[in-house]
Amino acid sequence: MKKQLVYSRFNRFWHWMQSALIFFLALTGFEIHGALNFFGFAQAVTYHNIAASMFLVLITLAIFWHFTTGEWKQYLPTRQHLRSQIEYYLTGIFRNAPHPTRKTALTKLNPLQRLVYLALKILVIPVMVISGLLYIYYRYPQSSGIQSLNIDGLQTIAILHTAGAFFLISFIIAHLYLITTGQSATSNLKAMITGYEELEESKLYKGNRE
Repeated sequence: MKKQLVYSRFNRFWHWMQSALIFFLALTGFEIHGALNFFGFAQAVTYHNIAASMFLVLITLAIFWHFTTGEWKQYLPTRQHLRSQIEYYLTGIFRNAPHPTRKTALTKLNPLQRLVYLALKILVIPVMVISGLLYIYYRYPQSSGIQSLNIDGLQTIAILHTAGAFFLISFIIAHLYLITTGQSATSNLKAMITGYEELEESKLYKGNRE
């Protein structure tokens, strides 16, 4: 085994900042919907909007980083080993079966992760951002509708935004479980903190060669 830098500083910053903002947006979002009573409605709306603005800045930085470093290639979908990866998560992991794919600094994501993360980036996150912006710029104190956007009310926007939020929460719950499925229960977590992960030298060579 040899330690290899898998996650760069920005990669780790983006990951943890994104996680923190999603948790805070979920907390304030649930309070806006009346499910919680923590900050108070008015403050929850203010904090939610501030966190949403920070999230937009983070997304912009992440897009720039992905395309300038070539990290966007990590999300290119592939059918190779996809079925084996699904079977591994469904049954193989409980039988201590070997992992069907190899992780390297150049191929951090397995085929199933690529599909899920790609869907998040091109579908779920855009839906959340667009519906969130419509929420922010909906002139409810001054008008009964958004005349410039020809939208009569918030019902459809609210459904889309809430559905996206529940999808993100479901993803996080699954993600928290899957980080315990590395070489040890904490190896994946440590890797995202330090940036380094222990990989077999043969895997490093094969990954660099490809």
